[in-house]
Amino acid sequence: MPALVLLGAQWGDEGKGKATDLLGGSVDYVVRYQGGNNAGHTVVVGDQKYALHLLPSGILSPGCTPVIGNGVVVDPSVLFSELNGLNERGVDTSKLLISGNAHIITPYNVTVDKVTERFLGKRKIGTTGRGIGPTYADKINRVGIRVQDLYDESILTQKVEAALDGKNQLLTKVFNRRAIETDQIVEELLTYAEKLRPYVADTVLVLNKALDDDKVVLFEGGQGTLLDIDHGTYPFVTSSNPTAGGACTGSGVGPTKISRVIGILKAYTTRVGAGPFPTELLDEDGEALRRIGGERGVTTGRDRRCGWFDAPIARYATRVNGLTDFFLTKLDVLTGWDEIPVCVAYEIDGKRVEELPYSQTDFHHAKPIYENLPGWSEDITKAKTFADLPKNAQAYVKALEDMSGAPISAIGVGPGRDETIEINSFLR
Repeated sequence: MPALVLLGAQWGDEGKGKATDLLGGSVDYVVRYQGGNNAGHTVVVGDQKYALHLLPSGILSPGCTPVIGNGVVVDPSVLFSELNGLNERGVDTSKLLISGNAHIITPYNVTVDKVTERFLGKRKIGTTGRGIGPTYADKINRVGIRVQDLYDESILTQKVEAALDGKNQLLTKVFNRRAIETDQIVEELLTYAEKLRPYVADTVLVLNKALDDDKVVLFEGGQGTLLDIDHGTYPFVTSSNPTAGGACTGSGVGPTKISRVIGILKAYTTRVGAGPFPTELLDEDGEALRRIGGERGVTTGRDRRCGWFDAPIARYATRVNGLTDFFLTKLDVLTGWDEIPVCVAYEIDGKRVEELPYSQTDFHHAKPIYENLPGWSEDITKAKTFADLPKNAQAYVKALEDMSGAPISAIGVGPGRDETIEINSFLR
């Protein structure tokens, strides 16, 4: 049975939660492999809406084991707040597994994140201020705190001391803040040790054994391709690898075991935070996309910037991730436009450029070259098959597929779990 990677093909917020939930009944394990509570998924089940920030979407599917992999950074307070919220709504969260090698977001990581971003002023990156970047920096600098460290107080104390040596210098001498005491941090972190213990596991072993036993494992990325630390619109990116390669390093499952890579693609384009965005609309169309699409970040609460579909970005995502399929979401949001512009290329310094430029400067100055496709006015939320869609909606989907470089195997025509057209099975 397959190991599937499911990831965002734009700047995140494409609707990955809906796609994961759609597969939930067929999947044995759902694995978050990177990021932290700086990303969010909205999953609608019947008349119930669930906003997930750190937990894998599979936690809502009975019979599915949700896994937080070693590549994720975990804020324990957020984790237990989210678990408690689901438990109160009758969701069974007891099957959750958390890698002992996952790194902990400490209170001082959050503090450093907030004061640094404030200090940058106009040069700020647009971080969520949740300590994600500083935690990944600690990981790379080898002064990070891992989940397993909570079970050895001596090691935990040594690591916190090492991390605070430099951070307290920064806080007191640069930012004019008070120093943070080691004992206070250690005491707070230890309060989570026993609460976490039932969930902690050798997830690398668990997942590889599951695949050896022909179980279906779905790897779920947070954010999106263009927020990847290596392959995104640097420096306006996240601090981890949401791209397909990150699924392997963030879970401990080798690339030869991955059978399909599914890119989630919104029928238009959005992003949150600062950075270049060639098709961004600052007019009535942009406001309409935001309003109709409910474009507000699940985790940040910030309004998303909205624009028309960008085909060079989709082709780039196909190339970087080795995509085998697309799941096109929010097609219903485009209902009502007489014509729908699609960005097919860019103009940069007077030249037509067909692909995403590698230069940040070029991308910043890229002007979209549009082709207008005919729109539709019919309600598509009740469509069950591709043939049920209006002819112009069918043509729009086919045009996007041709431009993007991978087949569109499913289409979201509404927010509900059942408002999806499945063209080809992801489990084929």
